[in-house]
Amino acid sequence: MPHQVAVVIPAYKVTASILEVIEGIGPEVHQIWVIDDACPEGSGNLVSAKAKDKRVKVLTHQENQGVGGAVITGYKAALAEGADVIVKVDGDGQMDTTLISDLVEPILNGEADYVKGNRFESIESVREMPFVRLMGNAGLTFMTKISTGYWDVADPTNGFTALSATVAKLINFDKLAKRYFFESDMLFRLNVAQAVVLDLPIAARYGSEKSNLSVVKSFLSFPFLHLKNFAKRIFYSYYLREMSVASFELPIGLAMLVFGTWMGINGLAISSGTHKSASTGTVMLAVLPLLLGIQLVLAFINFDINSTPRRVRTKKHSK
Repeated sequence: MPHQVAVVIPAYKVTASILEVIEGIGPEVHQIWVIDDACPEGSGNLVSAKAKDKRVKVLTHQENQGVGGAVITGYKAALAEGADVIVKVDGDGQMDTTLISDLVEPILNGEADYVKGNRFESIESVREMPFVRLMGNAGLTFMTKISTGYWDVADPTNGFTALSATVAKLINFDKLAKRYFFESDMLFRLNVAQAVVLDLPIAARYGSEKSNLSVVKSFLSFPFLHLKNFAKRIFYSYYLREMSVASFELPIGLAMLVFGTWMGINGLAISSGTHKSASTGTVMLAVLPLLLGIQLVLAFINFDINSTPRRVRTKKHSK
């Protein structure tokens, strides 16, 4: 049975570009879902009136749910219509739709469960990226690696993605973040489902459109969300699902780091108050736990990196 590829396009303030985006989608795609996320410009109405492509279907939110909410609506609709792979494309024209075949190929070949664009692979592409976005993405990438467990994945906020229907059915969409944390939260959910994630190198494309994602707001809200996901992932992977030596390395290592730091600060305060140098024993009581703590945490990180999901859950599709 031939595979079915669907494209989901969240539409919010993209009337200037969305028709061109739809026109650029090739014949390898069987369904195109445009989700009007209560767009004040009426993106959905524009598509309904102007788009002649019979593959296009428009769904409209009465209230704005954010990019994540719009994508989830599209995912559910595509799954209900029998899609095997669901591609998410932004409506602002910054994604090269000619790469959709490259994006879905690893899934159809049984090599990955989720494929996403990565603008950081090429140095030349990175140089074209605005400096603020580059620094913001670098920081968000580091936090995402820690919280999701996908240490070999970069550019986590990149929204050019392809998701296998097999794995999509394992994810509770109602628990996914609805706003701009959606892409990072998706990676966390994929790790819980033990899905294989693959990066597809793509060029960075920036037009005159301004991103609705604020770097400042992201760094104010995202760290807490990443910390929350990290704690849940560690509990699921190292205590609930199974236990290993890493289950002990992390808590013991963190405890030693805290104890060593506290002893060091306490010893320094006493020495400052008495104007006497700390004894060798006091110094060692602080340094030794710190060194052991660092070693144990590094050992845990090494174990975690090697535990990245490698077994694909999606079966190879027949052509």
